[in-house]
Amino acid sequence: MNLVDEFQRSWLLAQLGPDADSADLERRFFRLRSVRGVALEVLGERRAKLLADPLKVTVDGVVTMDLQENLRGIERQIEQVQQVPPPDGSDGDEDAGEALEVTWLASTRRYR
Repeated sequence: MNLVDEFQRSWLLAQLGPDADSADLERRFFRLRSVRGVALEVLGERRAKLLADPLKVTVDGVVTMDLQENLRGIERQIEQVQQVPPPDGSDGDEDAGEALEVTWLASTRRYR
């Protein structure tokens, strides 16, 4: 089982904030096998949550709530996570070490 080491956990908490659930980060890392992937997934969910609700609500003369800067902040954070090298050694392309090989399958005749 792949567990997040202390350096990876520190990096994730620096990107996502100290309130991030460590157990959730472990589960995501086990599935994604990349701390950058974990950070991007969490930030993507935060972005989607903001987009699901109106970004600006105004009650005339009472209150105005504007979350557009929060959205811009998360989008900047996503860009930063994509550029900063994560501590798991995957600089840039996550699949650089994986190769895809294609082969043709030919039918064989069965002899008795």
